[in-house]
Amino acid sequence: MTPQRITLVTLGVADLPRAKAFYGALGWQGDDRNPGVVFYDIGGMKLALFGRDALAEDQGRPGVALGTGAITLAQNFATPAEVDTAFARALAAGATALKSPRAVFWGGYSGYFADPDGHVWELAHNPFWPLDAEGRLA
Repeated sequence: MTPQRITLVTLGVADLPRAKAFYGALGWQGDDRNPGVVFYDIGGMKLALFGRDALAEDQGRPGVALGTGAITLAQNFATPAEVDTAFARALAAGATALKSPRAVFWGGYSGYFADPDGHVWELAHNPFWPLDAEGRLA
């Protein structure tokens, strides 16, 4: 098994029902059969939403105030128009615009938003990274 892999990304959230509603408004379908956590299948990986306090406890750091915004999660799209559509949907769902989509120095097109808990997402079209029919890097 290769060591260069990620199987799960967990986002600490202040209000799990609010976070679940936000991602649901983006069209994400989660599995919330386990109390206190929502898992999303993201094509060979999972993204989890987990209460911040519970996450700190699970990490063995009870009482620590976990921060946000120090990493960027990203979704790539086949066209700049798809980026614009996804960005508008995120804003309609309650995201905060950080940088509206635009042509960028590396030859692509991208923009950034923050979810209601401050987690930063980049939405991008990268003409150098083709995508398969499922939206995965080809």
